[in-house]
Amino acid sequence: MDGRYNENPFAEEANVNPFANGGAARGPTVNIPLDSSKDLKKKEKELQVREADLIRREQEVKRREEALAGAGVVLEKPNWPPFLPIIHHDIANEIPIHLQKMQYVAFTTLLGLAGCIIWNIIATAGVWFKAGDVGAFFLSLLYLLGIPAAYFLWYRPLYRAMRTDSVLNFGWFFLCYAIHIVFCVLAAVAPPFVFRDRSMAGFLIAIDIIGLTTVVGILYFVGAGLFSLEAVISIWVIQQVFTYFRGSGKAAEMKKEVAKSTVNAVM
Repeated sequence: MDGRYNENPFAEEANVNPFANGGAARGPTVNIPLDSSKDLKKKEKELQVREADLIRREQEVKRREEALAGAGVVLEKPNWPPFLPIIHHDIANEIPIHLQKMQYVAFTTLLGLAGCIIWNIIATAGVWFKAGDVGAFFLSLLYLLGIPAAYFLWYRPLYRAMRTDSVLNFGWFFLCYAIHIVFCVLAAVAPPFVFRDRSMAGFLIAIDIIGLTTVVGILYFVGAGLFSLEAVISIWVIQQVFTYFRGSGKAAEMKKEVAKSTVNAVM
């Protein structure tokens, strides 16, 4: 018969030694560096050292903040506007409840002043395009300095006065806010001897411009109305703050401080 029928399909397979031939049947070996565990331990120690250093720094910063708070120094972190914090402003948590309305309205006058100045730039840009008065536009850009000046000269002192009942801050607020009101009244009228080259959107200049161009004249009338509204609200604010200042006894305290300072100056 054929040789192919001589093999027994049910016969057991021959034993195969996998370690024969020097282990030729094994796959490729993988070299595992023995120093890897040492490197891991070293990195772990470095991370622990860094973590301990960060914890120490946080504790140091916290200790300094507590020391400053105990000394009456308030750390003010910028939180407004929310999309680009540049100033610290938290009326709801830092101003007493019975004073928050006045503070909010005062803040409204600060934003209102910014709006009036920006609208004034738009109006003077119109007179530049329509009448070729480029000087009015560039002069109106200078009034932008009034926004940070208002914040530092009268709004911030009022904020601190409301928060700490500081007589000095109240006095500084009254002085600078009175100047602010005078400016708003003059801006609403816009007499030519105060504001040159149509640089302020007031009623007198609006009457003069509307004869040249109606659209720009309307812009100037709107600007004059905005400054008038700003002046009215500002007068209400200073009246309310002065009423509180006088009723809380701060006016008498301020007179004593002025008298004491005068005596010290004379001595």
